[in-house]
Amino acid sequence: MRGLRSGLLAALLLGLCQTCHAQPSPAASPASAILFQNVRIFDGRSPTLSPPFNVLVRGNVIERISAGAIPADAGIQVIAGDGRVLMPGLIDAHWHAFMAATPQPLLATADPAYLHLLAARQAEATLMRGFTTVRDLGGPVFGLKRAIDEGVMPGPRIYPSGAFISQTSGHGDFRFSFELPRLPGGPLSHSEVEGVAAIADSPDEVRLRAREQLRLGASQIKLMAGGGVASPHNPIESTQFTEAEIRAAVEAAENWGTYVTVHAYTPRAIRQAIAAGVKVIEHGHLIDEPTAKLLADRGIWWSLQPFLDDEDASPLVDPVSRAKAQAVFAGTDHAYKLARTYRVKTAFGTDALFDARVAGRQGAQLAKLVRWYTPAEALRMATGDNGELLRLSGLINPYPGRLGVVEEGALADLLLVDGNPLENLKLIEDPGKNVLIIMKDGRIYKNALPR
Repeated sequence: MRGLRSGLLAALLLGLCQTCHAQPSPAASPASAILFQNVRIFDGRSPTLSPPFNVLVRGNVIERISAGAIPADAGIQVIAGDGRVLMPGLIDAHWHAFMAATPQPLLATADPAYLHLLAARQAEATLMRGFTTVRDLGGPVFGLKRAIDEGVMPGPRIYPSGAFISQTSGHGDFRFSFELPRLPGGPLSHSEVEGVAAIADSPDEVRLRAREQLRLGASQIKLMAGGGVASPHNPIESTQFTEAEIRAAVEAAENWGTYVTVHAYTPRAIRQAIAAGVKVIEHGHLIDEPTAKLLADRGIWWSLQPFLDDEDASPLVDPVSRAKAQAVFAGTDHAYKLARTYRVKTAFGTDALFDARVAGRQGAQLAKLVRWYTPAEALRMATGDNGELLRLSGLINPYPGRLGVVEEGALADLLLVDGNPLENLKLIEDPGKNVLIIMKDGRIYKNALPR
């Protein structure tokens, strides 16, 4: 039955691809070249805007940036910037494209095809918020990524992890009670069949699960190395996997030229992951000062989210999960202060889950960073710094090229903003009003300039 369903879905996707190629969307059809005239540039690195410049995009690459005039030859589409701000497309370093906007109960009960359609709709909404790239940290998004990359539908670039790998009773163990116990050679659980999670309980099993995700197209491997908020069956203080188990995933990833990132909140879980060779820590809100210093000393990336209150938190029906969320909220301010004090390489992500309203506030989450950073520092984190993080995928980087910067030779993911986000980061909260042009890979997906 599973094979029949896969065959039917493949045939459906093939038909969609053929339809898309026969009748391409106008938004996905770029001019041979696009010239932005008279724009001030935030380049993803500098704390200030440039003087007025002209920027020529040819194909999917920024070909030329000049203070002088660039000839608008035949075939070049001219966009009058009129002094507006041109900046890199935003990057969310912790996203779940399959689960960001879908209520948690639906994930366990709804038809998978329906869930993938919801994810596709949210992928387009993500791009329209100005997030041109996401680093997906768990979920079945390989098909969605392919459809976006082939132009079947609009959406951001996706750096996929595939199924997150969890120990039994770990943060990724979402099995139903009737699916227990787990028997050797027995059937996979529902969440494993759908590609949301992969359960592993030895170095050999972790290695196998990591290799499976790499075979499917993962650009990095995600492990659950500690307890979580949304999982009611493990305390948030728990340390998950052993160092040997985590190291098995690290070895599998490094053999493919990429890396492992782990979900971990506490010092003990973080330190074990670092000892095993992990290169990125997700969350870490309950960290202590010595462990934050260790991150800095070892050059480990800290993918931190500005969880402060229920406004931007995932809806949680379980009272145990709600209590754990409050502990995370209480640790956020301290975590960011430590990240800044020790100059840890810090990435920006949102980790939106299970709610379309929360997912729609990606820009508002970014704007929260002004509590600890200047607007320029926050924007750099969500552009140039996150672009540097993405390059850790190395040999299997799905989008080779520079992302998160406005530089000659970089990939042409660009936003034209009405106003100066280096003075007022809240402009990013309302992309419908303030982001007038959204370009990804040299293609304009939104143009709201006055005509």
